Amino acid sequence: MVVALISFTLTAIVLVLLPGPDTLVVVRSLVRGGRAAGTRTAAGVLCGLMVWVVAAALGLSALLQASRIGYDLLKIVGAGYLIWIGVQSLRALRRTSAEESAGYRTASPLDRLGNFGAGLLTDILNPKIGVLFVSFLPGFVPDGSPIVWTTLGFGAIYVLLTALYCAGLVAASGAIENWLRAPAIRRRLDALTGVVLVGFGVRLATES
Repeated sequence: MVVALISFTLTAIVLVLLPGPDTLVVVRSLVRGGRAAGTRTAAGVLCGLMVWVVAAALGLSALLQASRIGYDLLKIVGAGYLIWIGVQSLRALRRTSAEESAGYRTASPLDRLGNFGAGLLTDILNPKIGVLFVSFLPGFVPDGSPIVWTTLGFGAIYVLLTALYCAGLVAASGAIENWLRAPAIRRRLDALTGVVLVGFGVRLATES
């Protein structure tokens, strides 16, 4: 069990550090709403991950993987959601420099959804996370160990590592908060996150 735990933790660290939609959604909230907004979005991301961990432990993710129609449907919805988030970031570029300097913000549908909801849906609507967990977590369960409880334990470690990663993003944003408030920097970050999120959505929709 110790060897399996170490092997899983090291592999999970690599997966958590790979930038994906979760990271971009948290960064977007940090840029647009500061550390409080980023923290709420990260909490939503973590709750979404916990839902998939429980689903993997109970075998529900395996059902999703086996059902091509269900997987494709959730994939299309999730891809549309990521593209929508990206478009909202790109639309923010139309704000004028004067509006940015004055702290004026136009509430987008994503903003009204709430930071927590944005983070939660980013994970819940991504079936690739469920498939990852159902194929990744059980592979580290040693022979003779209870599959459900061991899978839940490994999943909890993955969620904890993600929480530490998100906490690092929030802490780093605090150190460069004044820099992030510069209108030109915010526009560039909105453009970057928007384009990349749209790219993630298109890739999710087109991948088999």
